[in-house]
Order: sequence, then structure tokens, then C-alpha cells
Amino acid sequence: MFSIVRRKLQRCGLWAVSHTRSFLACLMMIAVLGATAWTYAGDLSGKSADGSTGAALPEFSFLTDDGELSLESFRGQVVYVDFWASWCGPCRQSFPWMNEMEAKYKDKGLAVVGVSLDRFKNDALRFLDEVPADFTIAYDPEGALVKVFGVRGMPSAYVINRQGEVVSSHVGFNQTNKAQYEQSLVDALSNAAE
Repeated sequence: MFSIVRRKLQRCGLWAVSHTRSFLACLMMIAVLGATAWTYAGDLSGKSADGSTGAALPEFSFLTDDGELSLESFRGQVVYVDFWASWCGPCRQSFPWMNEMEAKYKDKGLAVVGVSLDRFKNDALRFLDEVPADFTIAYDPEGALVKVFGVRGMPSAYVINRQGEVVSSHVGFNQTNKAQYEQSLVDALSNAAE
């Protein structure tokens, strides 16, 4: 395995002078591939990113083009919060599905909020020109909400029930899991407000 990687690195002109450097380069490649695979794998455990379910979130606000929206303003609705970025390939696949879910379940109490983590709003706006959103778009260039939710990869999505508790989450977006993603929304919508 190492000799194959070494030959490929040599062809690309990336083979380092010392074996230590090449070994480190291989480790870096393996780490990047592993992180990519982990992001695509997703988590359908029904737990939030920090492992808790049913835990109420602290009060926070989404920054949108129309000003701030607080979590409290969604009280009584099921909220699907999706963290995305313009450079994220799976995010491009998730937007049509989120548009579909917003249209299908809005009358039943679903609100979809896509939170851009792009540092520059223009990057997000270019993405939205190519991949339109029929749901609320918020911006978090400083990553404040990343800490609140414990975001682990891109995209990361969280289902918040009518009481403001995270009841389900997943990392990544895989077309083959769309039915499971939708079922988590249906389950949250089916549970009546207490």
C-alpha cells in the first residue's frame, strides 16, 4: 500500500526528500479521506451532535436578511436547522430536498432554516443563485451557532421539536437516506405540543 502511494506521490512531484515527510504526507491524505468518509456517513441515531436527545437548547437568534429571528419565534413549530457552506458538495444535494420538505410540511408546522457558515456573505449568495432556497436562510460567519449545536461536519442537520428540544440529527446528506430524514420530521410533527 505504501509503495503505491509513494509512486503516485512521485508522479505528482509530491514525494518528499525524506521518508519522514512522505510518511507524514500519507498520513495527511489518509486523515482527509477519513474525514470525508465520516462526513458522508451521517448519523441517524436520533441524538443531537453532543449525544443528547430531548435537551432544550439555550435561547439564540438566527441572523437573516430581514434581521434576527429567535428560536422562541418558532415555538410551537418543528424546526429543521441545516448548517451548510458554499464549498460543501453534499449541501448542493440537500437544498432541493429541503425545498420539498418545506413545501410538503409547512402547513403542518414545519419551518426549515438553512444556516450558512461562509465567512463572506457573497460566497453564500453565489451558492444561492445556483441552488435556490425556498426556506429561511440565516448567516453565522463567526460560528456562534456551531458551538450551540456542536456541529461536526457539513452539512449538519437538527430537528427541533415544538418544545424547543433537539430530537434528531444527522451529519452529511445521502440521497439513499432521504426517507429516514423525512421520517424524523414526520415523527416530530406527529407529536402534539405539550
